[in-house]
Amino acid sequence: MNLRIAVLLTNDDHSAFAAQFPNDGQKVVQLLQPLRPDWSFEVVPVKDGVLPAGPQAFDAHVVTGSPASVNDDRLPWIGPLLDFIRALHAARQPLIGLCFGHQAVARALGGQVARHPAGWGLGTATTHWQQALPWMQPAQSVTTLMAAHNEQVTRMPPGAECLGGNDFCPMGSMLIGQHIWTTQYHPEMPLAFMRALLGHLADKLDAATLARAHASLAQTADVPLMGHWMAQFIEHARKISP
Repeated sequence: MNLRIAVLLTNDDHSAFAAQFPNDGQKVVQLLQPLRPDWSFEVVPVKDGVLPAGPQAFDAHVVTGSPASVNDDRLPWIGPLLDFIRALHAARQPLIGLCFGHQAVARALGGQVARHPAGWGLGTATTHWQQALPWMQPAQSVTTLMAAHNEQVTRMPPGAECLGGNDFCPMGSMLIGQHIWTTQYHPEMPLAFMRALLGHLADKLDAATLARAHASLAQTADVPLMGHWMAQFIEHARKISP
C-alpha cells in the first residue's frame, strides 16, 4: 500500500523551548516514515485552523498531542477538529489519536475528559494490554511510552472498547470499530525531548511530580514497537474500510 497520511498537528506551543525541537507532527513522521518509506505524509496545522479538504482526502489520519485542553472551547480550532473527527468516524476512515488526540476522539464521539485529581502523568507510563489484536505484532502484554498529561478520558464514547491502561489512567487506550485506535501516551516522543521537557518544567511543577518523572525514565520506551503497531493498524483498517 502506498498510502497518504495526514498528521493533524494540534500542538499550539510557540515558545522558545518548543522551537528547539521538531513539532509533534514532524515527530510522528520521523517515527513512521522509516517503517513505511513508500507512504507520503503531510503535517496539517489544525492548530492554525487548517483541516484536510474532507474525510476522503487522505488514506489515514493521526491526531497529535498538544498542551491545549480538548475542553477549551475558547480555542477556535477545537470545534472544527471535533467535527472533523466525527466526519472521519462516519466515513469509517482510519484514525489514530495520541494523547490530546486520544482525548479529542473521546470528546468528539460522546465521551468525557477531565483533569486528574492526582495531577500529572509525566515521564514514562505503562499500558497493560487486555488483548493482542492482529495488528499488534509482535505481541507484547505491557508497553512503556512517554507520558505528559494532566487530563485523561474519564468516560469512553458509546461503542468504544478499552484496550488497555494502568492504575493512574485506566482508559489509556481505546478501539472504536476497526478504524479508530487511540492511546493516552506518546510513541513519537524521544527520550531526549522528555529530558529537556522536565528541565523546562523544573520551576513550574512541584518537586515530587518532577522526581517521579525523572525516576520513571529508567524504563525504556517501546518506541519502535509502537511505531510498527501504528503502521500495521492503518494497514489493517484500510483493508476493511468501505
